[in-house]
Amino acid sequence: MDRYTKQDVIDLVRENDVQFIRLQFSDVFGTLKNVAITARQLEKALDNKCMFDGSSVDGFVRIEESDMYLYPDLDSFLIFPWHSQSGKVARLVCDVYGQDGLPFIGDSRYILKKVLRTSKKLGYNFNVGPECEFFLFHTDEEGCPTTLTHEKASYFDVAPLDLGEAARRDMILNLENMGFEIEASHHEVAPAQHEIDFKYDNALRTADNILTFKFVVKYIAKRHGLYASFMPKPISGVDGSGMHLNMSLWREGQNIFADSRGDLGLSDEAYHFMAGLMKHAPEMSLITNPLVNSYKRIVPGYEAPVDISWSPANRSPLIRVPTARGSGTRLEFRSPDSAANPYLALAVSLAAGIDGLENKLQPGKASTKNQYEVTERAKLKAGIGSLPRDMKEALDLFKDSQFMKEVLGQHIFDRYLDAKQGEWESYQKTVSQWEIDEYLYKI
Repeated sequence: MDRYTKQDVIDLVRENDVQFIRLQFSDVFGTLKNVAITARQLEKALDNKCMFDGSSVDGFVRIEESDMYLYPDLDSFLIFPWHSQSGKVARLVCDVYGQDGLPFIGDSRYILKKVLRTSKKLGYNFNVGPECEFFLFHTDEEGCPTTLTHEKASYFDVAPLDLGEAARRDMILNLENMGFEIEASHHEVAPAQHEIDFKYDNALRTADNILTFKFVVKYIAKRHGLYASFMPKPISGVDGSGMHLNMSLWREGQNIFADSRGDLGLSDEAYHFMAGLMKHAPEMSLITNPLVNSYKRIVPGYEAPVDISWSPANRSPLIRVPTARGSGTRLEFRSPDSAANPYLALAVSLAAGIDGLENKLQPGKASTKNQYEVTERAKLKAGIGSLPRDMKEALDLFKDSQFMKEVLGQHIFDRYLDAKQGEWESYQKTVSQWEIDEYLYKI
């Protein structure tokens, strides 16, 4: 992405008749927030003088310390390609600062930048390419989302079976107009399920782009009379939606995961990084898979990993090594879903990989079998562990994790844990439709 100065942004706004600028940031849970300003207020914003009430944002601060400031990242400037009667709209992704002029420790973007600084000191640049899956559903007469769809399409199907093709094409065109390099798009396995992949970038820009991507997908879906949902498992009995993360480490312009002399064409660094991910995946799950619903996706038989294993081929383990080598060598981390806060998900993933590198961890033997068909006894013998089966298990692992406290910092760790404990308790107290259907007529 281009390196912009403050004057560059001012000139772009004037030359393109931009009337409104969205100053965007994320709360602790990855929900996109923004303050909209007019072009007349741009210079004030670029001088880091735009203030907001942090006490009203989930996971931020108490009411007595609520004044916070948005510091725009100039290189994140882009113009939304759809036109408005009242002028064009642009966005700037912002860092959050406190009244003391220091980065806010509860800003998840700050947490990712902190881990990236550690990586850079070690000589590494961390690149990530996400695979974002989502569903396109009908809305009801009042415009509210449903889980209804008329289509019956499956993997790689085309129109007329793929009824969402027109909406998906519109999303891609708009994303490309915004500077995204779209590498692939297709219908996914489940009816009404889709995937759009954009090219890898440095981790910070990728996290920014994931939030923008979700915003654009939802906006374009609405223009087509549809609702785009990134919920991990909105429908029982079909595949859920993941957000596979394709990761690589670079040093001096070279992908250090690649080694033509190494086993499978992978370097020692690739194996160490992989082992770090595998070691910390269970305690990271509350970040990478943050919802009660996330664990309805992580079940056998639906292309989501259940066991902590790796493979150079099949898609059932936690980590897959795609066939590309050379500069395209990468590790595909398959458990995360799009409900995750991308800044925190990438931060903990990188920190886990760095731990593997620094301690020269080994991932063990590759899995050559479909993990869904391997018996529990065979897994135990091979030393293969499992991901948490529900949020309660993920909560317990997270709560006792010194690693997660160190990466996230006490502020985010405490607030995130409190919120997720409340979510689990609310879920436990709620009588579900399944319970009504299963028990009401029997008892």
